Amino acid sequence: MQQTPENNRQIEALLDFYSGAGVNCFLGEDPVDWFALTREQAERRAQAQNTAPSRTAMAPAGSQAPHAGGPQAAPAMPTVAAAPQARRPDAGAPAVLPDAAVIASARDLAAKAATLEDLQACLAAFEGCNLKLTAKELVFADGNPQARLMFVGEAPGRDEDLQGKPFVGRSGQLLDRMLEAIGLDRSAAYIANVVPWRPPGNRTPTPQETEICKPFILRQIELVNPDVLVFLGAASAKTLLGVEDGIRKMRGRWMAYPGRDKEIAAVATYHPAYLLRSPLEKRLSWRDFLSIKARLTGD
Repeated sequence: MQQTPENNRQIEALLDFYSGAGVNCFLGEDPVDWFALTREQAERRAQAQNTAPSRTAMAPAGSQAPHAGGPQAAPAMPTVAAAPQARRPDAGAPAVLPDAAVIASARDLAAKAATLEDLQACLAAFEGCNLKLTAKELVFADGNPQARLMFVGEAPGRDEDLQGKPFVGRSGQLLDRMLEAIGLDRSAAYIANVVPWRPPGNRTPTPQETEICKPFILRQIELVNPDVLVFLGAASAKTLLGVEDGIRKMRGRWMAYPGRDKEIAAVATYHPAYLLRSPLEKRLSWRDFLSIKARLTGD
């Protein structure tokens, strides 16, 4: 490629994208289907664990390794090179296929979490979502777990991934100003996302990724048990309420969310990131926030 200012800018943008996606080294020139590879590895590991006797059990009692000058040892079995694994640079966890077993495992883990601290620890140890392979941090929650008001977005972005907290970038700053406008701040709200890891390049989470993470946010809402639940954007509302309407039709309409011991008043409004791109819509979100305040105060 010819070195020109325009080409250099394109290369810098591509490298920035790779860096944001978690790519920090190049392993080879040929593409590898890691998903197919790890499925084969998982089957081999499971078979080996179920059928292979231990090395100790195979060795006869009192046997010792042959010494110099002793009988010639039997030739060692050839070692089969293990297939390479897709790994996180910092954790060493292999990629997994998002199948029904993984989703069922997520449900079981989430159900066992008795507190928000337990749930966060479960997510930190959970290896069933491949977004964890490229994300820098788990973005669990921010704000006050005892608050009556809870916000749920779709997934964290670059700033959130760097700091490990939801809504701390430009959209989070706008959310703070919107809360301030109705006399609240983050100490009066609890903030989370459906997906707690940043998708590479800020892409939209796939349906499989969302389904894997869904049991954790369901349990998170159950443990917080707010009085008012606000969906920031249509994606979180569609995932957690099962509605199909777009955000323009859905926003501002109060719905019932099935809580732990009560029906939670729920409403969807525009995501702050959308409002940054479409500032004229802020007036509608302002109406939504006034309605949220009225629900909280009983006015």
